[in-house]
Amino acid sequence: MKMVPSDIQDFSQGRTKARAYFCYLFSKNIPNRLPSISKEMVVPRLLKIKADLENLDGVYLLDPQGVQISPTYRQHLQVDGDIGKILADRAYYYRAVREGRCTITDPYPSLMTGDLCVTASQPIYDDSGTLKYIACLDMPFDEVLKITHLNTLDTFFTKLFRYSYALFAFALIAVALLLFVNGIQSFFVYEISATHFEAKNVFEATILLTLSLAIFDLAKTLIEEEIMGRDREHNISGPHKTMVRFLGSIIIALSIEALMLVFKFAITDPEKLMYAMYIVGGVAMLLIGLAIYIKFTKLKIDQ
Repeated sequence: MKMVPSDIQDFSQGRTKARAYFCYLFSKNIPNRLPSISKEMVVPRLLKIKADLENLDGVYLLDPQGVQISPTYRQHLQVDGDIGKILADRAYYYRAVREGRCTITDPYPSLMTGDLCVTASQPIYDDSGTLKYIACLDMPFDEVLKITHLNTLDTFFTKLFRYSYALFAFALIAVALLLFVNGIQSFFVYEISATHFEAKNVFEATILLTLSLAIFDLAKTLIEEEIMGRDREHNISGPHKTMVRFLGSIIIALSIEALMLVFKFAITDPEKLMYAMYIVGGVAMLLIGLAIYIKFTKLKIDQ
């Protein structure tokens, strides 16, 4: 199967639904958190899942070190030669071990069929919480897309949110252009030049141009990610990235305003410098808060 951008977007939107489906299959059929759990107890349950799903690529079992300890059971074939394969470097192994729960991978080419597939994996523990096995299930990508297919209500709200984002994005672009035009006009209104230079006038123009750039960058992100649906390959993505850009524009604007007030009060009224320092302190707190937000958001995404 050839993957197209719309398939990527459909999978991204329905990933949670697909994961819930596979987690349900595993929890319904695979024994977990039981004493004396063994391979002989797990494999027949995997075969039951295989029998229930007509179009899957295969099921198999890994040990805690990521070594395959069962054949790969396909629909009409048992591949004994896969026993002993070391699969510890595969995402479906280390993510299941790291997260301690059912996971699904991104689409990738299957070594068995050459077509795109998605692997769901479930860690299996004994009653003391010791990892015993990882059950794996390979499903063709087109079958996963059928599982994640959005219903009419999902499609309606997806389109509604996309058009809403488009309206807000273009409104933000209009605001950015107005700020840009006013920032450029400031150079002519105040006649800013090498011979006629006042820090206050320059800072006011700089604030307008900086805000224009920040708002335009925010609108660009909304258009690329929420409207065009481009793949998000960043450490921070989606609403998190939008929040970071929004807070970043506020921090930049406040920083410039604080700097402008420092120069202004230093020249005209030094006793009011403390008020500028309050703004500087607020900017510092925003930076610390933003750093903490990025830290925990990145950790969540990495998991």
